[in-house]
Amino acid sequence: MNILFLCTGNSCRSILAEATFNALAPDGMRAMSAGSQPAGEVHPRSIALLKREGIASDGYYSKSWDKLPVTPDIVITVCGNAAGETCPAYLGNVLRAHWGVDDPARATGTEAEIDAAFVKAYSILRKRIEAFLKLDAESFADKSKLQKALQLIAGSIV
Repeated sequence: MNILFLCTGNSCRSILAEATFNALAPDGMRAMSAGSQPAGEVHPRSIALLKREGIASDGYYSKSWDKLPVTPDIVITVCGNAAGETCPAYLGNVLRAHWGVDDPARATGTEAEIDAAFVKAYSILRKRIEAFLKLDAESFADKSKLQKALQLIAGSIV
């Protein structure tokens, strides 16, 4: 099963989700990430946070959704709604979910406040990924059940 975490810039949230998912997922499940307008680099705070959490950060880079290595089975958008962000719409015939998270790259304030925004985004994504990975086999076998489970995860972990 291939999961695509999608946002606009592919520099923070989708990278954090991809790396975290790949660190936690069992064999047979793999995440990738992309952006509709890739920033061209991964935010340095994202890399630093992954390293602090003990998650491999090598090999991750900001990339476009039109250069995916495989067709995803599930596309999860992670754009935030609070700042009026427009999430890209993946048009392929796949299961879709929206797990909105505020963009830590837009955080302002002291260094500690900006770091806290990155930690918050990572924490939300990690909890949602952990909940996803705990779903039973029956949920994965039935697309409508999986769709409902993905929506429930997004709504219950904020």
